[in-house]
Amino acid sequence: MRLSREKTVRLSHRIIELLVTIDDLDFVEDRDTIRQEIVTILQELLKQEEQVDAEVRAKIASQKKEILEGSEEWDILYRRYYAESLKRMGVADVPAEQRR
Repeated sequence: MRLSREKTVRLSHRIIELLVTIDDLDFVEDRDTIRQEIVTILQELLKQEEQVDAEVRAKIASQKKEILEGSEEWDILYRRYYAESLKRMGVADVPAEQRR
């Protein structure tokens, strides 16, 4: 999923708004510092996701036979290779309906 910088910042504001509602949570740092760290973390995750996407696409393109993007075979391979990449990175298994 690709998010613009603006959307990432908006998402960080929403996360902070949610965290503020939790009574058992104390903030050690000021909220803006925490929000900026959330932006950094989200951007890093999105960058990693882009790398995985590029690796999966390259792997499909390297198959002996041409597999057209959008075909059922391409989609199956994409989901399989994407899940394998996430597993290799130590990311929990993503339910099939949430992938692509």
